[in-house]
Amino acid sequence: MVSIRRSLKSPHRLPLSAAVAAVALALFASACSAPQGAAPAPAALAPEVQALLDKDQIGDLLTDYYTQLGTGGKGFGDYYVQDSVLDVNGQIAQGQEQIEELYKRAGEDSVARKGTFRMMLTNITIDVKGDAATADMLWTGVNSETVEAAPVFIEQGREHDEFVKRDGRWYFKHRMITSDGGLSGIFKEKYQPR
Repeated sequence: MVSIRRSLKSPHRLPLSAAVAAVALALFASACSAPQGAAPAPAALAPEVQALLDKDQIGDLLTDYYTQLGTGGKGFGDYYVQDSVLDVNGQIAQGQEQIEELYKRAGEDSVARKGTFRMMLTNITIDVKGDAATADMLWTGVNSETVEAAPVFIEQGREHDEFVKRDGRWYFKHRMITSDGGLSGIFKEKYQPR
């Protein structure tokens, strides 16, 4: 089993352009080796290349997911497998329906802010092992009331995620989110430092 970690700090991280080039080369080689007139068989990717593609897909999942936060977006449950667990500061939601309900309650409880709110993910590490993966990161919520006003940090914390790959797509299996600053609303109820 191949394990490849993605870290912004790692000097050994293979750039995405190199991964794309490796995939393109594999597909080209497959096409060239097929008999004339025959449809080329799908090329099996080297495990290292597949792990790089998987890490990129997980990175896209995280970006898509976090882009919705603070927008009133729906469909958060679609990012999770049916039996998944979301743990936000000890507030537990199990399964897609409970996760949707938790986000609905959090949205109703949140403070309306003027301007633009964004979530930033930093210090991301992704570890892929076949059809399972983990990710660790820091998250920071930032609000800008106007384009002239300095951005304000609203909240900050840590996250540990476990993923599973089903039918070629990655999903959250278990997420543990811990606030380190800006704790608010319903998430105060069961908060314990961890």
